[in-house]
Amino acid sequence: MFEAAEVGHRISKATYTRREPKIRAGLLDVQRRLATSHKAVVVLIGGAEGAGKEETVALLLAWMDARGIETHAMWEETDEERERPPLWRFWRALPPRGKMAVFFGSWYSQPIIERVFDETKNLVFEREMRRIVDFEQMLAHEDVLLVKFWLHLGKDAQKKKLKKMKHDPRLRWRVSPLTWKFFKQYDAFRRVSERAVELTSTGFAPWAIVEAEDDHYRNLTVATTLLHALRDGLAGAAPPAEPAASGDGKPSLPAAREINVIRELDLTKHLPEVQYDRLLPEYQAKLGKLARKLHDSRRSLILAFEGPDAAGKGGAIRRLTGAIDPRLYRMQSVAAPTDEERAHPYLWRFWRDLPRQGHITIYDRSWYGRVLVERIEGFCAPADWQRAYSEINEFEAELAEFGTIVLKFWLAISSEEELRRFKDRQTTPYKQYKLTEEDWRNRAKWDAYETAAADMVERTSTDHAPWILVEANDKAWARIKVIKTVVKALKTGLKR
Repeated sequence: MFEAAEVGHRISKATYTRREPKIRAGLLDVQRRLATSHKAVVVLIGGAEGAGKEETVALLLAWMDARGIETHAMWEETDEERERPPLWRFWRALPPRGKMAVFFGSWYSQPIIERVFDETKNLVFEREMRRIVDFEQMLAHEDVLLVKFWLHLGKDAQKKKLKKMKHDPRLRWRVSPLTWKFFKQYDAFRRVSERAVELTSTGFAPWAIVEAEDDHYRNLTVATTLLHALRDGLAGAAPPAEPAASGDGKPSLPAAREINVIRELDLTKHLPEVQYDRLLPEYQAKLGKLARKLHDSRRSLILAFEGPDAAGKGGAIRRLTGAIDPRLYRMQSVAAPTDEERAHPYLWRFWRDLPRQGHITIYDRSWYGRVLVERIEGFCAPADWQRAYSEINEFEAELAEFGTIVLKFWLAISSEEELRRFKDRQTTPYKQYKLTEEDWRNRAKWDAYETAAADMVERTSTDHAPWILVEANDKAWARIKVIKTVVKALKTGLKR
């Protein structure tokens, strides 16, 4: 594959000087068009040591308007980055719509290095490449245009470049012992990199392999390829798909299902007050100790709560947080996305708030809004919530592989119990703030929400991130079931 980038392409200085103004003008023009589009652009600059990655990034910043470009040098991980799953550092750096980000180093770097030095096996490497393809496809669905460059040097050309840099006072600092260590593994790097490119060059995110021995050829090829990619991407950019609606202009709602996992629950389950008063402090004491053990073992915990309005999510959460050292947990109450959040891929706002190792994040509503409220209310197109199941499963799998314990609670109540609680909120002054017009509107779609919740549970409950269905008509029963489940999961998870 890389042989095509070892044929000796060269461009004269005169040709380079003649072509540069037109290409620069074209890049600035498409950048202006990008600023008013619904697209974001991510440019990856990868390749061999000494191939001119630094010069290529500098070129793009010089030839385009640097104010619209975010540059991210993904070198060694910081302590903060090491305490989250590997993709966290890239997720939080994704640009908003209308902007471009250049990644000098990318999500390919670490898997390739680990495979070259036999820190991972081939099956693990290929699984990582498949995961990257899924990630990049998700970005494409979310209107992120991905342009990937691999700057290639043959072995002799690389050695020559490195020696030249070593003897240049301005560039000497860039040739470190690690650089030569990598060069000694040239054949392995070539083999693994070719396999990575082969597995991940797709129609929605193709690789551009650029011969990098001649600087003029490299620069013009990268600039021209980027110009064409941006022109094509913006020319073919349709506005976001409108949600499908029925003939009356309202979103199509899922039909009620007579049998589903939600309706199978026994909502008559009850816990006497005397037992609740005995069990709650007992399990809170256990939870407090386990939370400290979680911190000491540098594992993290995510708890996500979903359920109908007035199902008791807040009450169950307060019984958990009342037992945990406040320094160890963070509450996230998920509401409608902000303008900043809407300008990024859907999962961006959840990735950026992941807990550090040793900490806990509790979500009062979560990323499942896409397959619940957004599906039912028509806030996203059917294609968006339909693909969200697999995207969420992959998200949670990455969390679990990193060592995060993930528990998801669906608090189930009957429609009659919800109505009773709504009326109680109406007549209780300190509870009235909890009741909104939207809550009443949602009641009219009870069956649709229940069906969507059943679909969600059936399609996203996994061994590594299970759904726990909680019979919540009785608040005491629900709260004890939740805290017992968390205690049990921590005991099991911290033994591993």
